[in-house]
Amino acid sequence: MVSRGQALLERLKDEVLVFDGAMGTMLFQAGLTPGACPELWNAERPDVLQGIHRAYFDAGSDLVETNSFGGTRLKLKAFGLEGRCRELNEQAARLARGVCPPGGYVAGSMGPTGHLPDTFEPLGDTPADLFYESFREQAQALAAGGVDLFAIETMMIPDEAVLAIKAAKDATGLPVMCSMTFQFNQVRGVDRTMWGTSPADAAATLVEAGADIVGCNCGDGGPGRVPAILAEMRTTTSAFLAAYPNAGIPKVVGDKTVYDLSPDAMAAAFPAIVAAGARIVGACCGSTPAHIRRIAETVRGLRAV
Repeated sequence: MVSRGQALLERLKDEVLVFDGAMGTMLFQAGLTPGACPELWNAERPDVLQGIHRAYFDAGSDLVETNSFGGTRLKLKAFGLEGRCRELNEQAARLARGVCPPGGYVAGSMGPTGHLPDTFEPLGDTPADLFYESFREQAQALAAGGVDLFAIETMMIPDEAVLAIKAAKDATGLPVMCSMTFQFNQVRGVDRTMWGTSPADAAATLVEAGADIVGCNCGDGGPGRVPAILAEMRTTTSAFLAAYPNAGIPKVVGDKTVYDLSPDAMAAAFPAIVAAGARIVGACCGSTPAHIRRIAETVRGLRAV
């Protein structure tokens, strides 16, 4: 029998699939306070999490991601929750799985640990084997909860992304999507990670590590920069591409962070994103089910190149 993750990869040969939107934005709207641990809500507010997942599926998402972006032991340690790593990640997966409709998919979110590999001298503070084991533990828990693939996302350091990909693949064998976040240097007219990696080099490195899907998410350039990033990635890989940018540039208004792109304005950028090769499209910070609904309406029927 073909696994759900493999079925998704097969669909990407002919279809453009829609990812979900921001999790953090929705959690803050539901009352999560700044500085609190989002993953703890998997245990304490499961109704809220399932409501968010359901809203994205209802808006047109083909796949949603779990509330586990900061779910590694290394990240949870800051909250004194490292001992609950397996519990919180398994629960994150179960909550999304529980509301996933037939034909839908669940991606296990795996984000940066907040640490630097010790290969980054003199700033590195964590040995590579601890990164690997932390990501492996998270991947195993997410798989036990029922995810179909992994979304290793918002990565800024290729070394950390590679360790996450290898850990997820070794632990479960499930498909892996890995996206990095890029900043646009207006003076030089180039997109680079915080540590200076180009989209082309990032894509080649991630695919070599075992990623089935590569791309970009978050970033300060919004959806307008995505076609250029994907075009550069395509120069070094033929792998499936994914893109889920922010809803514009964040601005602080009073005590809140707001994003300047409406659902209509954001969706208008997606024909060019699909034309650049994206097979999975969605949105990141500042987006809501309303954004995903318009993106889904825009890309339905479009065929990636």
